[in-house]
This record gives sequence, structure tokens and C-alpha cells, in this order.
Amino acid sequence: MKEIRIHGRGGQGVVTAAELLAVAAFEDGKYAQAFPAFGSERMGAPVQAFVRIDEKKIRARNQVRHPDYLIIQDPTLIGTVDVFQGLKKDGLAIIDTEKRPEELAIDVEAQIKTIPASKIALEVIGKAIQNTTLMGAFAGATGLISVEAIKRSVREHFPGPVGEKNAQAVQRAYEMMKGGNGGGN
Repeated sequence: MKEIRIHGRGGQGVVTAAELLAVAAFEDGKYAQAFPAFGSERMGAPVQAFVRIDEKKIRARNQVRHPDYLIIQDPTLIGTVDVFQGLKKDGLAIIDTEKRPEELAIDVEAQIKTIPASKIALEVIGKAIQNTTLMGAFAGATGLISVEAIKRSVREHFPGPVGEKNAQAVQRAYEMMKGGNGGGN
């Protein structure tokens, strides 16, 4: 089973990102679950969501404490919230930033990849809401879910032109990660 923890702020679509990943995994023929962890947070407050993906039924229902993968939608959380807590040594963190991983001075054994997801979203979608763009980056960096399944889940969730633009942002981020243009350490 692979476990993913997504960090962001209220209003950035953290919960939607988790749901889209789970739907895409299901479309790829896998079992998946997605769920948020938040209380009475308001817009801008730190939020987490979790995803589990497996080839067999998932029985666990607890929060993801030792993720294989992290997706960090807001780099300003680094240093204010322990976003790397429990990340496996052989894990991977994908961070939305235009900086290279070595510029972030993150002290973890796991691999760090960066991608300018907000910039891509602003250019392609017209808004700097990077959740779908980061799903494309995740597909490109991990291969755990196909980019086609992610684009289908995005188009289903956001029908019409909005879904098409989001699918284009997914594809662009995917290609950036697959082509080695995403920052990495």
C-alpha cells in the first residue's frame, strides 16, 4: 500500500486533490481512499488530506502518519508546520515552488522534487490554484497513477472548459516531471 499526505492551506483545494487522486487510482484499477483532516479551520489555515492506494482492499482508516509521498501545495508551510514528519527515508516530497530543492535547505533523507505548479496553473488555467497541476507532477514523478486517469478524473470533476484547462495543466506538469525538468535531489 502507498500512502500520500497532502499539505496546503484552506482554499487551495487540498481535499479536492486527494479525491481526484483516489478517483484516478480507481480508474487505473486500484483500490483507493481519500479523506481530509481538519477541524474548524478557515480560509488560509493549514489543512491536510490523505490518500491510500493499493492493489487490494484497504482496511486502514487512520490518518497517514508515515507517508511514502508528500505533496506540499504551499511552501510557506515549511518551517511553520512539520510537513515532513514521518516521511519515509525512501519517500518523495513534491513541493510547489520555483526554487530548486537545494535552495530550500530541507534536511530529510527522502527525495525532494520541486515544480512551479502555481505558475503553470496561472499560465494555463488563469488562476494560481495548483492542486490539479500537482496531481500531474505526482503522476510524472511516481508512475503510481497514469496521467490519463488523472486527466479523466479532473475532466469529470470540472466539466467543460475549466476541466480542459486543468487537464492541460496536469499534462504540462506531468511532462515536466517525466522530462526531468522538475527539480530534484
